[in-house]
Amino acid sequence: MTSQVYEFQAQARQLLDLMVHSIYSNKDSFLRELISNASDAVDKLRLEGLRDKDLDADISDLAIRLTPDAEARTLTVSDNGIGMTRDEVIDLIGTVAKSGTDELRRKLAETDAKDAGELIGQFGIGFYSVFMVADSVELVTRKAGESVGTRWSSTGDGTYTLDEVADAPQGTAITLSLKPVDDENAVHDYADQNVLRRLVKKYSDFISWPIRMTVTKQVPADPDIEGAEPTVEEVDETLNSQKALWAKSPGEVSDEEYAEFYRHVSHAWDDPLETISLHAEGTFEYQALLFIPTQAPFDLFMRERASGIHLYVKRVFIMDDATELMPEYLRFVQGVVDAADLSLNVSREILQQDRQIRAIRRRLVKKVISSVQELQDRRPEDYQTFWGNFGRVFKEGLINDQDNAKAILKASVFASTNSETEPTTLVDYLSRCKPEQDVIYYMTGESRTQIERSPHLEAFRAKGIEVLLLSDPVDEVWVSSGIDFEGKQLVSVAKGVVDLDDADAADTDEDKSKRDEQFAPLLSWMGQTLADDVSEVRLSSRLTESAACLVGDDFSMTPQLEKLYRASGQPVPKSKRILELNPDNALVTALQGRFGGADDDHAALEPTAKLVYATAVLAEGGDLDDPAEVAKLLAETLTRTLG
Repeated sequence: MTSQVYEFQAQARQLLDLMVHSIYSNKDSFLRELISNASDAVDKLRLEGLRDKDLDADISDLAIRLTPDAEARTLTVSDNGIGMTRDEVIDLIGTVAKSGTDELRRKLAETDAKDAGELIGQFGIGFYSVFMVADSVELVTRKAGESVGTRWSSTGDGTYTLDEVADAPQGTAITLSLKPVDDENAVHDYADQNVLRRLVKKYSDFISWPIRMTVTKQVPADPDIEGAEPTVEEVDETLNSQKALWAKSPGEVSDEEYAEFYRHVSHAWDDPLETISLHAEGTFEYQALLFIPTQAPFDLFMRERASGIHLYVKRVFIMDDATELMPEYLRFVQGVVDAADLSLNVSREILQQDRQIRAIRRRLVKKVISSVQELQDRRPEDYQTFWGNFGRVFKEGLINDQDNAKAILKASVFASTNSETEPTTLVDYLSRCKPEQDVIYYMTGESRTQIERSPHLEAFRAKGIEVLLLSDPVDEVWVSSGIDFEGKQLVSVAKGVVDLDDADAADTDEDKSKRDEQFAPLLSWMGQTLADDVSEVRLSSRLTESAACLVGDDFSMTPQLEKLYRASGQPVPKSKRILELNPDNALVTALQGRFGGADDDHAALEPTAKLVYATAVLAEGGDLDDPAEVAKLLAETLTRTLG
């Protein structure tokens, strides 16, 4: 087949432009990315060889090799792993379907040049980092079990060339024609063996496959042979120690080694916020090394995001997306699990059914949650970083993981009326409660500002009762699950009947009875007038300033939850809520005064009743069904007032 020239897809061209023209402080990262990719390819071949005994591939000496050529100014990174077909080369190299290039551009604009190198791992752009240090790149690959290979080459100018290679070795070899050394711009001499030796030791020492390089060594002369002279010979040197860090006790591993291993498995460039090491013995034997990141990845809320857990069996790689080992709400956790007793030919279907996998998952989840709790108790600044990045995701467990919901709730924090800046734990909330308070009050909304301005909080604020302010979309769902904390139910201040009266209240039962009797005709009339919008009109004990508010019953949806369902395409029937009036508000007392006897003609008061309802909707940040009608009623009312 003759050579064919292809254009990179649009996002790939943009990414190449970023690689070539953006300023990165740490161009060394390209080698870590290439070695990580090579390690993945060798892992996959080893697994495929165990699954398919008839696979025509050599798996006897799997390794990664670095071949520098100082005279030609080239560096070749090769492996004898799984390799790629021609179509896979086009798909994986010519396309960047999930790179998030637009988001990367935005991040670059917000990031200092000295920190920009961290974005390479964060956005998974791996292979493209070679253009930071190379004027041109050639990739030769042959898929294990196939007879013909593929050559890919490009200068990073927006096009690439594909050729068929008849005698390509199994695996992948990437040859970089290196740019000149430029210390000022941090382009080092990547054809220098000492530079490569240092970078492998720093970034890839833990890779489980040998990283080899042919070096020239001087052999001393044999002292027993007269006149013998030193000789020079070429030998293979293994550059990495091949430590399986998860198999070692924490005391044997440095923080730097853990950090580099985290970057290897996560393809990120930040440091881990927390490292979790597990060694389980007994009925189920396994080892795990997990990490909580410092930074949230850009695709944290994307549905197609892969799990961060790599599964090994007896040090043999099985899969890098073991979703069965970690629930969705802990999808930010990265790491490795190495089980002792699973079948090497394990599939996702077997994983879902495997009793040992379920047992490992339960233990991992409890350990991660307890680690978050330890951050909260012992390292509040690190916990604040965790919560800012992953709090919304972590709270999803309150919906999806009933077995651990209480522990998740204890390890969570929430905004409250107690402080404008510092969130509170529920333990601290209860410590501030009055002895007679037997529930935890909360209110949900679209933002803290909107909730704080809600009329529903007026009586609570007046009586000094703390209320949780829950503004994350996930809060709308979990609070309605009936969960409690230390035996105290969570109660919405915007639902049901709120009774905050105490022994010192000015109103007696007799006063209340008289007031209820006095307002009964007005409440009945307004209930009929607003029957299309409300289920009932009653007097309020939660308002101290506003004229009215809307209240749901104990089991009704909040307006915000209805919006979420509609936004997701789920039809939600219109629900009617209760309109509560403040009998001490000037507007309500004036309306009562004008209302007069129950048998009078009250048609003239209908616009006022509708406007009272409209103000209640607007006060909670809701949407009016017919804004034009409300505007017309308001204009007519103002005209009569001015007239």
